Order: sequence, then C-alpha cells, then structure tokens
Amino acid sequence: MILVFTILLASCTGSRTVIGTNNANPGLALKSIINAHRAATPKFSTMASRIKVAYEDEKQRQNITVSLRMQKDEKIWMKASILGITMAKALITQDRVSYYETISNTYFDGDFDLLSNWLGTNLNFEKTQAILLGQSIFGLDKATYTATVSENRYKLEPTQQPANFVHSLLLNPNNFKVNSGVVFQPIDNRQLSIAYGAYRELEGSFYPSVIQINSMEGDSRTNIAVNYRKINLNVSVSFPFEIPNGYEEIQLSK
Repeated sequence: MILVFTILLASCTGSRTVIGTNNANPGLALKSIINAHRAATPKFSTMASRIKVAYEDEKQRQNITVSLRMQKDEKIWMKASILGITMAKALITQDRVSYYETISNTYFDGDFDLLSNWLGTNLNFEKTQAILLGQSIFGLDKATYTATVSENRYKLEPTQQPANFVHSLLLNPNNFKVNSGVVFQPIDNRQLSIAYGAYRELEGSFYPSVIQINSMEGDSRTNIAVNYRKINLNVSVSFPFEIPNGYEEIQLSK
C-alpha cells in the first residue's frame, strides 16, 4: 500500500493539497478530511471484477464466485456461481433492484427493500456503490459532523447522534478511504458494521481488496466476506439480465 500520496482539492479560494500520511493528524480540519475523502472516490467509467464471497448465517454457509460489473453511478450487475454453475443474477440501477435465483426459481423486481433486508439497514444505489468502492454511506457534512483521531484513524460521527441511527466512520490517514463504519439502530435492535482490508492502487485511484460485512437484527446474524480477485477498469462491459419464465416472485414482508 502506498503510505504517502497527494490528493488535490479544489475550493472556492483556489487549489489546496491534502497529503496522506502514515499517522493521523489531530490538527487536520474536518472540512479537509471530508474533502479528501470525497476526492478519493475512484475515477472510472466502467469496471469488471471477479470476487470471492463467503456468506454465512444461522441456516447456511456458502462460498460463491461473483462476477461484478459496474457502470459508475448508473448500473451494478452481479452473477453468482458455484463450480461454474450460475446460481443467481442481480441488476441494480438508481431506482430498481432486480434479482433471480436459479435453485429456488424465484425472483425479485422492485425497490431497495431486498438489499436493506439482507444487510440490516436502509440502502439505495449510491450507498451500495459506496460500499463496493470503499466510500462513506453517510452524507458527511462539516456542519453536523465532528472529527477526532482514534486508533490512528480519523473518526467521523454526528455532533448529535440520531436516536435510531447511531453511526460512526473511521478513515485511513494515508488514503482517506474508509477503514470501517458502523450503524446501530437500538429501537429496531439492528446493527450493521463494515470493515475494509488493504486497498490497491489502480490507475491513480484506490480500490478495496477485502470487505467484511456483519449485520445483526434481533437474534439473526449475517456475515459476508468479499475478496476482490481481479479488477479491470474502463473496459467494454454488458449487463445481460432477463428473469426466466415461470419463476415465482419473492414477496417481502414490510
């Protein structure tokens, strides 16, 4: 991992440079931290990646190979397979989640309730993309957040925590990417935590190599480990998706 690199930020007063270092700087302004994190958003038009996913809940444990394709800010496409056999496909757009599973012959085609149910917190397209790229799922704002140094990382959290959305974020000091984040919804007895391993640098941007997602709701636990095996940027990609005839629609409980 590159320990020192430069992120150039534009502000209304002219150019400003924030330099990532191995040690978090307690004197770095919150505005500079937020701007540096936003500037660390990967710059690409399309992505094709192959990832290994280990999924575990109370009922099952599976190791899955996933083909991931993205058109930044527009589409996320995934095909899950085991031993070369397609198990499921998903297509996520700005306002829709479409998904089908071959073993159960079931499908879902609707809003983001499915992903929210899986991971235990409300999601949309932007948050889903942010998780895959190592960016914040929170709308960081210098007027409502505060920054401290914790465990040699920048800890960002609301000045006043919402009653049922207690959350915080740790950013790496060297690349301003997310190290970990947590959301706790005490009223619903629900918690989501996301942790990232080392980042790899590709074409001037940093991309996750490992993502660990843990969710809890009541007595239910779900653990998902994502390992990026290969990432190709700005390549020609397609998003083939068609729900097979005869599949039964998944009915989600509200």
